Amino acid sequence: MTALTLSTSSGAALRADAVVIGVTKGAKGPEVAAGAEAVDAAFDGKLAATLELLGASGGEGEVTKLPAPSGVKSAVVLAVGLGETPADGAGYDAEALRRAAGAAARALSGTKKAAFALPAEDAAGVEAVATGALLGAYAYSAYRVDSASGKGPLGEVALVGAKPRDKAHKAAAERATAVAEEVNRARDLINMPPNDLNPKAFAAAVQAAGKEHGLKVEVLDEKALVKGGFGGIMGVGRGSATPPRLVKVAYTHPKAKKTVALVGKGITYDSGGISLKPPGHNETMKCDMAGAAAVFATVVAAAKLGVQVNVTGWLALAENMPGGNATRPGDVLKMYSGKTVEVLNTDAEGRLVLADALARASEENPDAIVDVATLTGAMVLALGTRTFAIMSNDDGFRTALHETATESGEQAWPMPMPPELLKAMDSPVADIANMGERMGGGLVAGLFLQEFVGEGITWAHLDIAGPAFHEGAPFGYTPKGGTGSAVRTLVRLVEKAATGGVL
Repeated sequence: MTALTLSTSSGAALRADAVVIGVTKGAKGPEVAAGAEAVDAAFDGKLAATLELLGASGGEGEVTKLPAPSGVKSAVVLAVGLGETPADGAGYDAEALRRAAGAAARALSGTKKAAFALPAEDAAGVEAVATGALLGAYAYSAYRVDSASGKGPLGEVALVGAKPRDKAHKAAAERATAVAEEVNRARDLINMPPNDLNPKAFAAAVQAAGKEHGLKVEVLDEKALVKGGFGGIMGVGRGSATPPRLVKVAYTHPKAKKTVALVGKGITYDSGGISLKPPGHNETMKCDMAGAAAVFATVVAAAKLGVQVNVTGWLALAENMPGGNATRPGDVLKMYSGKTVEVLNTDAEGRLVLADALARASEENPDAIVDVATLTGAMVLALGTRTFAIMSNDDGFRTALHETATESGEQAWPMPMPPELLKAMDSPVADIANMGERMGGGLVAGLFLQEFVGEGITWAHLDIAGPAFHEGAPFGYTPKGGTGSAVRTLVRLVEKAATGGVL
């Protein structure tokens, strides 16, 4: 991954391939943001006017490159827009800094070193710029054999004006590095082709990380799943040549007073099964394990950060394929909890694997369970492609999660759980059906999952179907492909749980 360093030098004094400065949208044109004073001085105070002549406005994410003058040790000045100039006395929005740093890092792909002279005025600013730059520098090149087919990521991000010996600045940089590494781990897994990332391979990746970071990992293979009565996971995976897995990955801290369980949907490829998806709906279905990737990454991040809370991840891994042994519409599955489910649509498989994992996680009586899943197209229709949904059996916990997501820079929205939608899942032959009303389908899925959460346990469901996989042009620190959605929210949640901020 891109290296991160802190430097007390000014943007003009540090030797690098490029220096990144911020520009805001002022009332009379672009204005040079704090942190770029030395670079502006090298332009005789005319940097803003020069940028305006080049068409820059300071609009969010706008990137303008120009040759550096004498007095600046970098060859190129890259000006990135931060949006509206803050009011007097107001600081810069953390998400604006993250996105600007990410846009700059993307624009500098193939560059060895860049000095970032953005307005990181305190530890929070240092963390925001560092996080945005490290996420923006991400590139997935594992399958590129022709080096000419794509530039490599920016090699080093040097934050100028920071204080390497300041404990708060150093801690901010360390947290940014740990979180960005794990978001990028999730992105790598999501982007990996499904012929290489099947349930067995995913489980092996967790085991390898467990050894590296001192995590306890347990893997239930198909024989153990059958013996244990995990009818939901086996029912989804039995049509595939690659059998399913249930992986438990646990981080524990000796001073922990709380335990948070995270449950991730890990469908490594979703064809829809017998209820086959049509062309145009299956090309990106390698991303249907993004929830499990987010859970896995969060547990590793908690270990790296030494968070004083126990975090247990449950990864429900399966490949949903048609085949002679595949579950059929009309089949009834006996779940791990003992409930029976009539399968009306095999493409509503995520809730089946999650149901088993939720029931198993509930047996350990954690203080809270949060499941994460690319669960429903209905939620994408409701909230679009950049916002994930939050549902919960506890309104206070749902609000806390929403606030945590916003604080982390992830767009989320609280959704209701209307009890009247439950009746639509009544089955004439089983305890419940895996489908209900089409309208409000995302809410129906959440209500289904709630049926498998242990009594009295605080639970929330994050439907990340919209933002998990970005098919458009990159923006800010968000690349094309896997995004690592929900990792930053979950890491912040477990940090808050450790300090009593939630739960």
